[in-house]
Amino acid sequence: MRDEKLLAYSLSHDADVWRWSVYDEDGVTVADGAHDTQAAAQAAVDNTLRSAGSDFLTA
Repeated sequence: MRDEKLLAYSLSHDADVWRWSVYDEDGVTVADGAHDTQAAAQAAVDNTLRSAGSDFLTA
């Protein structure tokens, strides 16, 4: 049995912001947000994945 969670994330540009979401294995959104720059959005994703302490998959 596996103890760690597998997570996926998406990152997209929408109008004037970069939107991001992190999903669990069932496709449920566990975190999301929007930032002015791609770098800030990616950093938020990285922080979310790190704080989850989990292995992850990228979408």
